[in-house]
Amino acid sequence: MTTMAPTGTPPDAILLDLRGLKCPLPVLRVRKALIAARAGALLVVECTDPMAAIDLPNLVRETGDIVELQGDADGVLVFHIRKAA
Repeated sequence: MTTMAPTGTPPDAILLDLRGLKCPLPVLRVRKALIAARAGALLVVECTDPMAAIDLPNLVRETGDIVELQGDADGVLVFHIRKAA
């Protein structure tokens, strides 16, 4: 699901709430969102699948995009991914 950015997130960010989804769905949804995003767009991804900590950085490396922030907030993995030009 894509929603508006919450408070504390840049207002132009695209929020992907992928909590509760298991591998490979988080990676597939992020890949689809990156394909649709314009260059320079910021995707804020929230997920609970522990494999995402490995899978999403690998996806971003393959696509040439940038992980600007990666962290864990109360069991939710959060990634800020910038779409490359």
